Amino acid sequence: MSVAEACDDIHDLMLEIGAAAQNAARVLAHAATDAKNHALRAAAQNLRDSRQTVLEANALDVAGADAKDISKPLRDRLVLDDQRIDAIAAGLEAIADLPDPVGAIFWETERPNGLRIERVRVPLGVIGIIYESRPNVTADAGALCLKSGNAAILRGGSESFQSSQAIMACLHAGLLAAGLPAAAIQLVPTRDRSAVGEMLTMSETINIIVPRGGRSLIERVQKESRVPVIAHLDGNCHVYIHEAADADDAVAIVHNAKMRRLSICGAAESLVIDKEIASTIVPRLIEDLSLAGCEIRGDAAAQAMDSRVVAASDADWSAEYLDAVISLRIVDGVDDAIAHIERYGSHHTDSILTEDQAAATRFLAEVDSAIVLHNASTQFADGGEFGMGAEIGISTDRLHARGPVGLEQLTTYKYRVHGTGQVRP
Repeated sequence: MSVAEACDDIHDLMLEIGAAAQNAARVLAHAATDAKNHALRAAAQNLRDSRQTVLEANALDVAGADAKDISKPLRDRLVLDDQRIDAIAAGLEAIADLPDPVGAIFWETERPNGLRIERVRVPLGVIGIIYESRPNVTADAGALCLKSGNAAILRGGSESFQSSQAIMACLHAGLLAAGLPAAAIQLVPTRDRSAVGEMLTMSETINIIVPRGGRSLIERVQKESRVPVIAHLDGNCHVYIHEAADADDAVAIVHNAKMRRLSICGAAESLVIDKEIASTIVPRLIEDLSLAGCEIRGDAAAQAMDSRVVAASDADWSAEYLDAVISLRIVDGVDDAIAHIERYGSHHTDSILTEDQAAATRFLAEVDSAIVLHNASTQFADGGEFGMGAEIGISTDRLHARGPVGLEQLTTYKYRVHGTGQVRP
């Protein structure tokens, strides 16, 4: 088969997938909540029952990834085990337990002329999700789209291709058990990268594109897409230790924020510490992180405090490592800390550690990130931890959705106007 013939095949395939998704979206927009919940719970049980099949598919993916020598963070995201499968299944059930946003009236008024106006949530339509490496996104994204009344077209990473197919089979079993169309959730059945390019041009059949992956993927989607995009960029998350921080809490929170799980976008990548507290807390932090196997790259002031601190380059201040590395900068108070975060941060998630309420209030107000925290780990930047069941990603956009993209963020709204024969004078 020639390259041109292959491209034609992918084009026709994506047109077919898009048409099926549109038809399914029309059904889902009016599907009963009980039917959607039945599909999700049946999919969760099918996933548990099919765990061996899923694990065998994942083992093939991991072996292929190891042969390509992919990075440790990507490998961590790829690997499934019994605990992770149980977590995926529990996530499906958690989404089923959430209130259905479709049809919810969240504003209403009655005009002097008697017109009654309601603003009501409706699905977005067909959502295309492009993601890398993480097979759990297949379940999370598909389930969130289903519960919010949207059809989903999923284009997973080539590394997780077989894992995603095994998980997709469980989702389809759930849809069929509930009498819903299988095309409600579709996985693009090819590793061919041209499928991504096709998705980005499908403005007549896809209503929103959600990319979830590294900077190169996000930048490509933002540059090439003819479909509106909900995106998040790097997760260069900061922890700022204010001079009034509790030292014991700070050490524990920083350890969790950095080391709990290195490969998630909420992992802390940058430490910013007030000079007034630096001499007492920096040695403790470096000892704790070094024992955990974390490399610290710092400025001259930090290097002077401990020989284990490696000199940071300019690139380190804005780096998303997704690895056991963290940058460390000593700053001169709240103004300096906020300025550093504004210059080098990614507007994802940033935390202040302090017992000074005024400093915390100012930080939360002035740091322009999707998620800001006070005295808590950045690893709480997660839709599940926010009580949203799961999320498609953490959006750093300003329009439509910001922060965890859950059920409500996958809806838009329309106005319903009820009259009794009014005409406009």
